Amino acid sequence: MAHTFRSLAEPNYRHWFAGALISNTGTWMQRTAQDWIVLTYLTNNNASALGITMALQMGPQLIMFPFAGAIADKFSKRKLLMVTQTLLGAVGLLLFVLVITDVIVLWHVYMTALALGILATLDNPSRQAFVSELVGEKLLPNAVSLNSASFNGARMIGPAVAGILTALIGAGPVFLISGLGFAATLTVLIRLDQTRLHPSGRRGTGGILGGFKYLRRRPDVAIVLLVLFIVATFGFNFNIYTATMAKIEFGKDASGFGLLNSVMAIGSVTGALISAKREKPRLRFIFGAAGGFGLAVGTASLIPNYYVFAASLMLVGFASLTMMTSANAYVQTTTPAHYRGRVMAIYAAVVLGGTPIGAPLAGWVADMYGPRMAMGVGAASGIIAFGVGLVWMIVSKNLRLSYDPRSRIRLHLSYHGRP
Repeated sequence: MAHTFRSLAEPNYRHWFAGALISNTGTWMQRTAQDWIVLTYLTNNNASALGITMALQMGPQLIMFPFAGAIADKFSKRKLLMVTQTLLGAVGLLLFVLVITDVIVLWHVYMTALALGILATLDNPSRQAFVSELVGEKLLPNAVSLNSASFNGARMIGPAVAGILTALIGAGPVFLISGLGFAATLTVLIRLDQTRLHPSGRRGTGGILGGFKYLRRRPDVAIVLLVLFIVATFGFNFNIYTATMAKIEFGKDASGFGLLNSVMAIGSVTGALISAKREKPRLRFIFGAAGGFGLAVGTASLIPNYYVFAASLMLVGFASLTMMTSANAYVQTTTPAHYRGRVMAIYAAVVLGGTPIGAPLAGWVADMYGPRMAMGVGAASGIIAFGVGLVWMIVSKNLRLSYDPRSRIRLHLSYHGRP
């Protein structure tokens, strides 16, 4: 167990972990309340409006990510994060004011979602790359996995609390708590021991396109990003799946919606903690988890009972986070520090930037054919991504399945002739 949490021995990272858990909990509370008021208060169960909200929040990744990555590699990540965290908190407080004054309309949510998307685009590569400055290269895989556990621990707590509060007293207090939650990370950033940081002493070449030029030399990272793009665009529309399944298929209220997100996060945290035990992330975990995700989502889409459906989401969360955490750690640990901001900006664009395509599509499928069919699209994305990864391993890594009658395990996988 101590091996799993070894990064927490570093004081700066330990404080960062605690602050991030608080602010991430607020973020998930805000996202849950935002999605619920769009679906039930500002529209009449319109999944397409929910998809548009998600698209506006994720869309800036597609346009701004080269600039965000270049900024992260050029300037102090700590100072950039202080600015973005402050502004993200301000957006949450603005939503609080709009809700409690009862003036909020759908376009207000659209605009605040867009603002959150722009700020998150600037925040994400700096936050991802900053982890290596907190712990150094040796502890980076473990710290990446613990970050995922923190994020999904918040995802387990936040939606449940937001669902209960929204059902009891409305969405306004949820946005207030979310806005104030960013103060935790801001406080940590201000009080960090800067003498213990591990900043990169080099600056990458190539300007805003340096990340793309670097990826031309790294086909392994490129194929990981392609697999992530397929699953993230067409499979990671969880808020649409859980909101529409809770409301339309099972007739649940906001607390029922929040429970589904929290149960899925249990599996996500488990996947992240198991990944934290691995010293080195491997491609086979990434591609295998993509296939497991497809099977898990496909199975969940067929379940008729609410509580069994909720339990099945643990497998969805486990597979999705095993894939995401392994991919994140692989990309970060195999990329030089002076390129990491730009490459992680591309990573974020791949994971989040496809949402303007996938979220409206998932919402439209849910409106036209039902939420179960929308989940079927997500299941197909995982299977297709697994196939893409498998073909690449066969062609580029000479992956072969061999039969050995002398071994207890008769079938063996080998790469370039080696087990």
